[in-house]
Amino acid sequence: MIEIPSDLNPALVPLAFLLGNWEGVGVADFPGSEKCNFGQEVSFTHDGRDFLEYTSHSWVLDSEGKKVRPLETESGYWRIDADRKVEIVMIRDQGVVEVWYGELADRKPQIDLATDAIARTAASGPYSGGKRLYGYVNSDLMWVGEKATPDVPLRPYMSAHLKKTADLKQWAESLPDDMPDGVSFFNPDGTPYKG
Repeated sequence: MIEIPSDLNPALVPLAFLLGNWEGVGVADFPGSEKCNFGQEVSFTHDGRDFLEYTSHSWVLDSEGKKVRPLETESGYWRIDADRKVEIVMIRDQGVVEVWYGELADRKPQIDLATDAIARTAASGPYSGGKRLYGYVNSDLMWVGEKATPDVPLRPYMSAHLKKTADLKQWAESLPDDMPDGVSFFNPDGTPYKG
């Protein structure tokens, strides 16, 4: 179920499906880079203004699913206009700044994006553009990214399947003040607390 916070800027309602904290796993594979499974944490938040703040942290996983080392970190700002056009400004830890443009699909929570502008530092690797597809499927967030370099034509390089995680701070703040011991769902006599 998609919840729309009461303090969400009305312009962002079409992007409400992105809000929250997400965790999951994916696969990375691109020529010249190590093929690996990765873990990812993604957060989409808002503060009442006309953009969503985005952060993503990913790390290489070993064959047992344990963290080996950081893979990639991104942060940015997502906006949408009245015509469902999406624009994103994103910064990556690899020394890349990107401007993405795309569109929210009609009648489904799916966003197609492509890079419009790229700036790279001298330390960044070769990169000439990308595409991404984000979709909200059966309450999960799924995405696939494509990338191109001067030597490799546009091709898929990362994809992930993410599940929404609980926002424990928000959950704790929503508990009634008259809970018997402040944290229990049971009364002192062992019967379930009904609020």
